[in-house]
Amino acid sequence: MENPIQETTDLFRFQITEEQEEERVDKCIAALIDSLSRSFIQKMIKEGRVCINGLPVKASYQVKAGDDLSFLLPKAQEPDIEPEDIPLDILYEDSDVLVVNKPKDMVVHPAAGHYSHTLVNAVLYHCRGQLSGINGVLRPGIVHRIDKDTTGSVIVCKNDAAHQALAVQFADHTITRRYRAIVHGVLTDDEGIIDAPIGRDNADRKKMAVNQVNGKRAVTHYTVLKRFERFTYIECRLETGRTHQIRVHMASIGHPLLGDSVYGPKKCPFPKLEGQTLHAMILGFVHPRTGEYIETSAPLPEYFQKLLDLL
Repeated sequence: MENPIQETTDLFRFQITEEQEEERVDKCIAALIDSLSRSFIQKMIKEGRVCINGLPVKASYQVKAGDDLSFLLPKAQEPDIEPEDIPLDILYEDSDVLVVNKPKDMVVHPAAGHYSHTLVNAVLYHCRGQLSGINGVLRPGIVHRIDKDTTGSVIVCKNDAAHQALAVQFADHTITRRYRAIVHGVLTDDEGIIDAPIGRDNADRKKMAVNQVNGKRAVTHYTVLKRFERFTYIECRLETGRTHQIRVHMASIGHPLLGDSVYGPKKCPFPKLEGQTLHAMILGFVHPRTGEYIETSAPLPEYFQKLLDLL
């Protein structure tokens, strides 16, 4: 879908594909811009700002392939979240986008229990209010996210037009995303593809799982970089971008990520390690204004490199 950048844009438009057919429109929007909260989407629908083929719809409307989904973007509001002078490791920056190397144990955007010391607090200070307002006051500029304990590249958008253009790239799975991870066990094959749908875990709704009934298509490509006695160092390339995709997929083939107490062993062999050993290293995208392909590489964090030296 063509998405030329414009200086002023109040309307987000997206053409529904066959993969999204028969999905509720509220869930479709949530998948399209995964950092939008469900309550925010419901508010837009109730206000009549979400349309299919030019007509307002209810949240329960099931989209069809070829439908023209559009919704009016809210006016950018001054965030209630306080800017904080937190150092940022900047991998790329211009007037439209910012790519940051997120450290471990940092939440991307404010939520219950985390209203300060988040990436958004740091970015608000750095950008002096020049951020897209698409996701409302709690998530300005955030077009995607990675987990608190996952390190590496995160794109932040400085204006609504850049946000809109990049959201389409994420939805179309054209963003390059390559991760580094350490998994339990020794993988026998040098490379492989895991093609298994991911959805909510029927036994625990807080977790994700391979779900053949209600899951969405999810594809992860992995390559072995180095084998150790009890672990394997791998690169994972995301073809899709489902919640916890790498963590769920690797656990599903018997090789959960080292440190991942949610999808792997409860007891970590390295007591000081907190959370999964996962790093978003390579991030590539088409620049929303110039059309140039931009690719950034986030160096491995110190804790990760030390683990590799120990194994």
